[in-house]
Amino acid sequence: MTVDMRTVAVGTELPPQTVFGVRDEDIRIVALILRDPNPIHFDLNEVARLGLGDRAVNQGGATMAYVASYLTELAGSRAAISKLSCSFRGNVFAGDDVAVGATVTAVTDTDGGRLVECDVWADVVGGKRAITGTAVVRV
Repeated sequence: MTVDMRTVAVGTELPPQTVFGVRDEDIRIVALILRDPNPIHFDLNEVARLGLGDRAVNQGGATMAYVASYLTELAGSRAAISKLSCSFRGNVFAGDDVAVGATVTAVTDTDGGRLVECDVWADVVGGKRAITGTAVVRV
């Protein structure tokens, strides 16, 4: 993805990026690492009992990490992300493709560099918006 963040303007829609095929195994690994006891991440019988279908549900934080990775790629460094705030709006399931993107809402030049504020999002491809939020990236 090639975008010169030093030249973006308010209203610029940054090119989206897609995470293909959220892996069931990754959802389970994240649940283990986080010691997340919520069975929707690893127990398909519980997922079905709750009426959520037949696939494991990705952690909201893992979906948010797709947004953070996207911003990191745009800015060239994780340290460039000054702020990331997200609201979880829908589920991402194992096997889903997730598109992430951003629209520039403000640009401020400071002594410490340019601050680019964005509305960010993550959508299940062909489905619902999973995350909305805002971010500030220093470039």
